[in-house]
Amino acid sequence: MTHEAVLLLLRPSRVMIAAMRWLVRALLLIFFLGGIAWFHHVRTHRPQRIEAATRDGILLVGNGTEPGTLDPHLATGQPEHHIFHAIFEGLVAPAPENPDANGPGAAASWTHENFTTWTFKLQPQGKWSDGTPVTSEDFLYSYRRILTAELAADYANMLYPMLNAEAYHTGKLKVFTQVGVKAIDPLTLQITLAGPAPYFPSMLKHYSWFPVPMHAIEKHGKMTDRNTRWTRAGNLVCNGPFVLSSWRINQAVETLRNPHYWDAASVKLNGVTFIPIVSDTTEERAFLDGQLHLTQTLPLAKIPGYRENRPDFYRDEPLLSTYFYRVNTTRKPFDNPKVRRALALAIDRESICRNILRAGQKPATGLTPPGCGIGYKTPDVMHFDPAAARQLLSEAGFPDGKNFPTFDILINTNEAHRTIAEAVQSMWKQHLKIPVRVLNQDWGVYLESQCKLEYDVCRAGWVGDYLDPSTFLALWKTGDGNNNTGWGSARYDALLSQSFLEGDPAKRFTTLQEAETHMLEEAPILPIYWYVRSYLVHPSVKGLLPSLLEHRCYKAVEFKL
Repeated sequence: MTHEAVLLLLRPSRVMIAAMRWLVRALLLIFFLGGIAWFHHVRTHRPQRIEAATRDGILLVGNGTEPGTLDPHLATGQPEHHIFHAIFEGLVAPAPENPDANGPGAAASWTHENFTTWTFKLQPQGKWSDGTPVTSEDFLYSYRRILTAELAADYANMLYPMLNAEAYHTGKLKVFTQVGVKAIDPLTLQITLAGPAPYFPSMLKHYSWFPVPMHAIEKHGKMTDRNTRWTRAGNLVCNGPFVLSSWRINQAVETLRNPHYWDAASVKLNGVTFIPIVSDTTEERAFLDGQLHLTQTLPLAKIPGYRENRPDFYRDEPLLSTYFYRVNTTRKPFDNPKVRRALALAIDRESICRNILRAGQKPATGLTPPGCGIGYKTPDVMHFDPAAARQLLSEAGFPDGKNFPTFDILINTNEAHRTIAEAVQSMWKQHLKIPVRVLNQDWGVYLESQCKLEYDVCRAGWVGDYLDPSTFLALWKTGDGNNNTGWGSARYDALLSQSFLEGDPAKRFTTLQEAETHMLEEAPILPIYWYVRSYLVHPSVKGLLPSLLEHRCYKAVEFKL
């Protein structure tokens, strides 16, 4: 058979073509109708995760970003903070009736002498999740670990109110027995502070003060080894109401009831699952699709609608927290305080709160938000004054923004952060005529850039760790692990140290106000607004109470339909 004959046999007739077209159309119609039926089935029969989870007593929590670590001595963020309240417990714990009040935790009770020497009686039935007793020696080991410089714990400064803690951490003191903490007996711990601190029990609810298990840590490495296998599921030993059951990266951190917890009889949930969802839009969709009981946040544009139309879902609560921008003072031209002040004065905070946030946030006139301490008044320094901003920029050598280098506002992935950054970008371009871009990085890369000072201006937020102004002001001490601006001031450091030794509350607050005013005038940070936390919660969730410090008493949470 010739080549042409083969081609003739393979060439389809008009009838064949018509039949093929009819068959294709029929198949497409079948798939289309089947697709509709399948889609309808999924929409109407999709298993609602919260329904099954509620029956099983498992709380599903949207938790923002993936936690960087489950080691309380190495963590620095809110995602870890939420998880730690489930699996660890400090000497003092959030009270079930008020998470900001001081309830019994690993310590059953405590007394003090002049707010300086504190004695804690541990829970007689206190145990680690593997059944090992929790003793005062565990706290000695934990405090020595976080204060050992080789661990490089960013939150080591939280222990500085303890006598000689700073000296030991910085290497001026070599012997840990000279630090103000003693194990009087297995169930009695004594902590001596450098000066009186009535707010000390509130500090102890922060995870930097939580105990960690020596026997579990040193099974997988040395005391100062970072990121070893001890924090993995099956290895992590904890002392909270729940215990880690699994950690699937970028999917979920799952916890279950801890049968060895001293107050296990009071725990109402069978577990808490923390789901990392970076996008507030995605998180809202997950909530509406029945995949979450509780969100971390919600899209800014949706707040008015939820407030008015879905009050059964919507909550907004005051938060002891400030949204601000860090400035890298090691880079030119940001090493000039006049440039930093110009940036601060060219931000219209009122407009951001009124037109973008719309949930009751307040323009920040300083760093410390209202409620930090009874009698403490935040300095009234940060204002919108574009004329003064232009004058300062001109004095710094950039009249009308001429020759000012292009720089970036660094944000982590989040729609709200981008919206705010673009608003600030517009304000700086309009009022100062300077070239500025917005740079987005994922959470881990963003944190690394911030820590390594590989940024120009960087968005940040801080939730207070305890009820006192020092929880915000201690960050900016020279060399602090959370400073990350390159800024330092001998005057500021001296005022801060003086405040920790002052026994008179009024004098102490005056000293702290002087320190805060000095820092704001130097402007290594640009406060923007004081937070209100807006989020969604399923109506079946009861016992989840407001907290200025975003503390959560998970053992008080239950489901009621």
